[in-house]
Amino acid sequence: MAVKVNLTVNVGGIQMKNPVTTASGTFGCGLEYAPFVDLNRLGAVVVKGVTLAPRAGNPVPRLAETPAGVLNSIGLQNPGVEKFIEEVLPGLAGYDLPVIVNIAGETVEEYALLAGRLDRVQAVAGIEVNISCPNVKKGGMQFGSDPAMAAEVTRAVRASTGKPVIVKLSPNVTSIVAVARKVAEAGADALSMINTLLGMAVDIRKRRPLLGNVTGGLSGPAVRPVAVRAVWEVYREVDLPIIGMGGITCAGDAIEFILAGATAVAVGTANFVNPRATVEIAEGIERYLEENGIRDINELVGAAHNE
Repeated sequence: MAVKVNLTVNVGGIQMKNPVTTASGTFGCGLEYAPFVDLNRLGAVVVKGVTLAPRAGNPVPRLAETPAGVLNSIGLQNPGVEKFIEEVLPGLAGYDLPVIVNIAGETVEEYALLAGRLDRVQAVAGIEVNISCPNVKKGGMQFGSDPAMAAEVTRAVRASTGKPVIVKLSPNVTSIVAVARKVAEAGADALSMINTLLGMAVDIRKRRPLLGNVTGGLSGPAVRPVAVRAVWEVYREVDLPIIGMGGITCAGDAIEFILAGATAVAVGTANFVNPRATVEIAEGIERYLEENGIRDINELVGAAHNE
């Protein structure tokens, strides 16, 4: 007889029915995937990055496949926060899942204004602070690569909202632990890690960079060992829940992150290959618990650190 298992987790105050959510930028606003996935079966949805003003994004081409992942340089294309609140969020209101909004800005003040605006929106369960996007000329990774600036952004967002604040960290740093410590001290409730790795590709026929922005962010299976290492290191040093992500394509990948220290996981590039990946991974995690006689997913968080 199968063991009845508990899949619920709490990420910095956000209660999730299971530990699987979406990586920002890979699932649109969620509604685009509704014809393929029952959104009610997700632990949460993290929507595409939102900025104060509308953004057109970077020049095309914006995507390039690699042997083990994808390079992207979308550049935070989005309609701006007001249109997002008015036209996008209502479409998610009918679903039984927390909606986490990813925010990005060019200045500390913009992050604060965004957080303050979203703080007044009941449908928003939490805010993911993107200080790690490698595809914008101002803000993004500039903040995430400097521990002091990362803390300054976090502190400003913390002061502007009572909602849970999740800070998304970049792997393109010397020490991701140093950045994690600073944002924890500045009031973050949780961490998302990792964002994409900075990379590029060259078209050998045209003898030019393949992406319109020259460089882009690498995601997919190629980055998973880097991401698992980052989660492992930060879990040991910083007492905050972690949403782990980077190349998760199946339940086994997700469990690897949880054993390394992630409380929840986000699925990104796999959504482009298999629109049902999130639900299938949640189902696979449940089967793993049942087959191994584990009653609570939380027992596995960081279990690989045990002696």
